[in-house]
Amino acid sequence: MAAAARQLGLRAAGAGPAPASVVWRSVLGIAPRAGLAWRPLRCGSSSAEAPAAKTEDESFLRWFLLLIPVTAFGLGTWQVQRRKWKLQLIAELESRVMAEPIPLPTDPMELKNLEYRPVKVRGHFDHSKELYMMPRTMVDPAREAREAGRLSSVAESGAYVVTPFHCTELGITILVNRGFVPRRKVNPDTRRKGQVEGEVALVGVVRLTEARKPFVPENSPERKQWHYRDLGAMARLTGAEPIFIDADLQSTVPGGPIGGQTRVTLRNEHLQYIVTWYGLCAATSYLWYKKFLSRTPGV
Repeated sequence: MAAAARQLGLRAAGAGPAPASVVWRSVLGIAPRAGLAWRPLRCGSSSAEAPAAKTEDESFLRWFLLLIPVTAFGLGTWQVQRRKWKLQLIAELESRVMAEPIPLPTDPMELKNLEYRPVKVRGHFDHSKELYMMPRTMVDPAREAREAGRLSSVAESGAYVVTPFHCTELGITILVNRGFVPRRKVNPDTRRKGQVEGEVALVGVVRLTEARKPFVPENSPERKQWHYRDLGAMARLTGAEPIFIDADLQSTVPGGPIGGQTRVTLRNEHLQYIVTWYGLCAATSYLWYKKFLSRTPGV
């Protein structure tokens, strides 16, 4: 203890204040080790690294979030091109439907390029082999315009009557969609008056086979019920060629199916997609600007 007091006295006299560790070592009688010296804890390097890491993370986030408005702008521009293409396609289909009817060709390759093109045929029906595409609603542009935007429709459900038609001049049998009948008139016994007999002249538009869409039921050939146009299967069942036309409205007879059941309008929702994508681009661009460009420096 005396030695410790002497050391404390010497430091008080001129050597300056002793570190706390030295004082306690002296008081406890622990000899200091050679080469060991008290050093203060340094925290400066960690404090300097934190702002640098924060700045790097913020820079990455800035450019990553910029991808959202850029992508939305690209998708909006793509929809502009899609809308232009769809309008041209609709105009082409409308011009085809309004064209003068031509004699029905039998070459499959030629028919492949004539969908929606009016053709004329002459012959007679074989009503004993009727097929039914169902469920269907009648094509009625005036009603559809009135109900545009509604969640429900008042259209009556029914079927399209597809009947084999033997073409006298061509010597082949084709399939003709005679038109729409309500469900209560699907049975041919309920519309005997409309079962045309003898030779008739028809005008109709060429239709091609179609693939089954998702959620559409499978066809039921054994029940003569078809949910989509499978011309190969229809032809095998009736003994006809895989050639299909939709009879025009003028083919309608009292008590028979209502012709003109060709829907030539295509879904064209690209305008609302354009508004959606460009709107998203504008909104996210504004938020990005407010977040990274317009804020006060250092905040």
